[in-house]
Amino acid sequence: MTVSAHYTAYEQDTEGCADLQLMTVQDIMACGLLTTHFQPLGRLHNGEVFGHEALVRGPKGHALAAPDALFAAAREQGVHFDLEVHCVKLALMHWARQGMSGRLLVNLSASALAALMAHPVAHGILGLIKDHQITTARLVVEVTEHERVEHLPRLQQAVAALRQYGVQLALDDFGDGRSSLRLWAELKPDYVKIDKYFAKDISSHPDKVQTITALRRIAETFGTQMVAEGLETADELRVLRDLGIELGQGYLLGRPQADLVSSLLPAAREVIASREISVLPSKTRSGRSDFTVGELMLRVAPLGADATHKQVAQRFHDDETLKALAVVKDGKPIGLINRQGFFNHYAKAYFKELYDHKTCLLFANTQPMQLDVHMGLDELTEVLTSEDQRYLTEGFILTRDGLYQGMGTGERLVRAVTELRIEAARHANPLTFLPGNIPLTMHISRLLGSGASFVACYADLNHFKPFNDYYGYWRGDEMIRLLSNTLVAHCDVRRDFIGHVGGDDFVILFQSEDWMQRIEAAVAAFNAAACELFDDTAKARGGIEAEDRDGVQRFFPLTTLSAGVMRVLPGDFNRAESVATAAAAAKHKAKQLATGVYVDQRAN
Repeated sequence: MTVSAHYTAYEQDTEGCADLQLMTVQDIMACGLLTTHFQPLGRLHNGEVFGHEALVRGPKGHALAAPDALFAAAREQGVHFDLEVHCVKLALMHWARQGMSGRLLVNLSASALAALMAHPVAHGILGLIKDHQITTARLVVEVTEHERVEHLPRLQQAVAALRQYGVQLALDDFGDGRSSLRLWAELKPDYVKIDKYFAKDISSHPDKVQTITALRRIAETFGTQMVAEGLETADELRVLRDLGIELGQGYLLGRPQADLVSSLLPAAREVIASREISVLPSKTRSGRSDFTVGELMLRVAPLGADATHKQVAQRFHDDETLKALAVVKDGKPIGLINRQGFFNHYAKAYFKELYDHKTCLLFANTQPMQLDVHMGLDELTEVLTSEDQRYLTEGFILTRDGLYQGMGTGERLVRAVTELRIEAARHANPLTFLPGNIPLTMHISRLLGSGASFVACYADLNHFKPFNDYYGYWRGDEMIRLLSNTLVAHCDVRRDFIGHVGGDDFVILFQSEDWMQRIEAAVAAFNAAACELFDDTAKARGGIEAEDRDGVQRFFPLTTLSAGVMRVLPGDFNRAESVATAAAAAKHKAKQLATGVYVDQRAN
C-alpha cells in the first residue's frame, strides 16, 4: 500500500469537517487533508539517488491545492509558522514509513527555522524524530525565503542548534535575485540549490555557463555541494554534469510523487552514464569584455585656458616624459598641445619675443580627439580605423561625462588594442565567430578525459591563396564564411565542436555517429557553392590564372575542400596537442591525394 493511502492519529479523520471549499488553512491541517510528495535528487556523476525533497500538496480540487496558494493563504490567516511545522512533521512521518532511504530535505523559511529552534521542545518535532528512530544526520533543512532574514544572529543560532543534532543545511533558490551571497558566507550551508533559471537552456547560453562555473568556485571555497534545480532536458543535464555540479533535481530526473524512488528516470540515467560530452556554448569575444580605455590613462595636470606659451614651455622642461598637455576651461577640454609640435614653433626666431606671454591656444589643436574613459574595445577599434589619425602623434584626451580626466598616447592605444585582438582571436575567430585555439584545445582535453571515442576532422581549402589574390581579400573572406556556414549546417552543434584555427583551417570534433556522411555532405555542398564565387569565365575554364608562391603565373583549378579524418579511441592520445597534430597530418594527406575526404587508418 502506498503512503498516500495511510493516515495516522496525527492525520485526523475528515468526518465532521466543514465544507471543503469553506475551510481555512487551519481546518485543512486539522482534518488531515495535506499530503506529502517526494521529488528525488540525483548524483550527476553516477546517477544514484541522493535523497528526496519533501513537498506539500493541498486538497485535490481545492483552491489551495497548489503550494504557493496554500502558503499565501496561511500568511493571510496568520498560521504560516504552524503550516510550515505541520508540513515538516508530515514529511518525517511519511519518509519514516517508507524506510528512510537516502537523505530527506524539508523546507523551512528562515524565520520559521529561527522560531522553531528557539522553542524548548521544537514544537514536537524532536519527539517525532525519537519515536520514529529517525537518524538526524540524514536530515537536511532547506532554508527558503532567506531574502526576508531580518535578524541574522538569531538565524545563525538556530543553524548552530541544528548542527548540534547532526542535521545538515541547504540554501534554496540561490541566484533568484533575492538571495544573498553574504548569507552563504555566514551560514556556510552544506548544500546550495541554484535557481532553475540558470539550468534552463544552459546549453545555448554561455553567460549561464560562466555564472555556474563562478558559483562552483565559490562552493569549493566554502566546502558546499551545489544542486542544480529545474533540469528538464538531456542537454541541460549533460552540460551541468560536465561542469562538475554534484547534484541535480528536476522533471528529467524524477517528478514529485507519493512514494520514494530507488532510481532516477531512464532518460536521466542514460545521459549520466554516457561518455559523450557536451559542447559548451562559447561567448563571442572581441577581447576582454571589461577593458576600457581608462586603463591607458596618464594622470597629467591640465593647463588653464589663460596659460601662456611660456608656461607651456616650462611644463615641458620640468617633465621630459610629457608627450602632450590638455587645455581646459571649467573642467572641460578645449585644446591639446603636443610636445614636438610646440617646440617646432617655439624654436623659431622671435617666437618667444612675440608669443611667450600670449595664450597657448594660438597654436594648439582646438579640436583634439576626446575619448570617454568607459569606451570599450570595439569602439576603440573604430578609432584606430578612423580618418583622423592625428592622435597617433599628438595623443588624445580622456574624459568622464565631458570633464577632463587625463591623457592617452597613440602608441599605448595601438599596442593595447592589438594585444587584446590577438588574445581574442585565440578564443573566437573575428571573421566567423567560431571558437579559436584555446576553446578547441580545452574541448579536446575534455574529450580525452571522458574516455570516449570521437572523430577529429581537419578541413582546409585547396587553391585558396590564388583565389584570394585574384579576387581580393573581401571575396576571400566571403569564401571562408561560406566554409564556416557549410560546416555548421552539416554538424550537430549539440554534439560536434567546430573550431576555426585561422585562415582557411577548421577543426571539427565529431561525437555524431554518422560523422562520415556529415563530412562527405559538407565537402560536396561547399564545392558546389564555392564554384558560384568565381566569375563565368573562370567557371567555364574550371579555374583561374594566378601567381604561385614563387611568383610564377600558372593555372589553378576552382577552390575545393579537403578533409583529413581520424578516429580517436580511448588511450590513443594523452595530450590535446597530439590529437591536433595527427589530424593536421591526415589533412595534408587528403590534400596530396585530392580525394576530398581522407580517412586515416586509425578510423578503420
